Amino acid sequence: MSKDQGSNIREVAALAGVSIATVSRALQQPDKVRPETRKKVFDAVRQANFVPNAQAASFRRQSNNTVILLVRDIGNPFYLEIYKGVEEAAGEAGFKVLMGDARNDEHRVATHIDMVRQKHADGLILMTGQFPSELLDQADALPPIVIASETVPGLALPTVKVDNRAASMNAMRHLIAAGHQRIVHLAGPVPESLAQERFDGYRAALAEAGIAYADELVVTGDYSIEAGRQAIAGLLEGGIAFTAIFASSDQMAIGAISELRGRGLSVPADVSVIGFDDIIFANAFEPPLTTVRQPRQEMGRRAMALMVDRLNGKRTAETIVLDTELVVRGSVAPCRPPHR
Repeated sequence: MSKDQGSNIREVAALAGVSIATVSRALQQPDKVRPETRKKVFDAVRQANFVPNAQAASFRRQSNNTVILLVRDIGNPFYLEIYKGVEEAAGEAGFKVLMGDARNDEHRVATHIDMVRQKHADGLILMTGQFPSELLDQADALPPIVIASETVPGLALPTVKVDNRAASMNAMRHLIAAGHQRIVHLAGPVPESLAQERFDGYRAALAEAGIAYADELVVTGDYSIEAGRQAIAGLLEGGIAFTAIFASSDQMAIGAISELRGRGLSVPADVSVIGFDDIIFANAFEPPLTTVRQPRQEMGRRAMALMVDRLNGKRTAETIVLDTELVVRGSVAPCRPPHR
């Protein structure tokens, strides 16, 4: 530790009213520090303008040419095409990419942010709606971060995403045009912004068509296959009538179809289903899944381009909104009497 850095960490400790060891622990292992203490430390870090391991040289001279892509669930195939785009653009700019798994845990997000603070990586591309609450008011003290696919309310950072509300409305219009009115929405973890935007599109399409909203037809989940299965099982066992499903992810749609089949119902003859994402399995599934296609590889490339701009000193919080496409396959049919 350099003399300058040592004096700075002592200043942070004094400002926060904690020991140097506590400051070090809060920065390196934030999940092991009480939230109130962690907030004091991060407030002091901002006040002291303290950046661990980066006092003497410019950011670029200390660069290790590594960017972290932190995703919500590393097991979700949705992220594969995004990783390809990030990796291609990173390679062209002379960077390598590490992939991290947030596991829907804001403490893991905080740990990865700290990895960038400590210069284990140059920047973080964040693909989860989870963000440490104690850092929301510290945007000026954050290391280079770009948001991809998601948004974090109250945080002005470079972002690349799609118009989730408009895409959801388009998917719903397709179901409504086929005569469906009792449409289940398998939502993401509302009120996270991505899930909320897709839910808002669902409600807006119903209102546009003059169809009454029914709270019993909305079930939230974590975008997983299992969440789709459980949601449909609960609806069927509860006697809730529906003829179609709009899922906030392809994995939830696939889980829903699996549960419907296990209970003797056919897709699309009995229940129509639309997903969201167009993952690699959507066209290989039976029936081929009608879904909202996101330009995932382009999203990855644009996110990395924003990161390169950020690392080169550009500080504007630019938001790029990419187009989506409803890919019509074989999982939607004209409405039949509702199933319970």
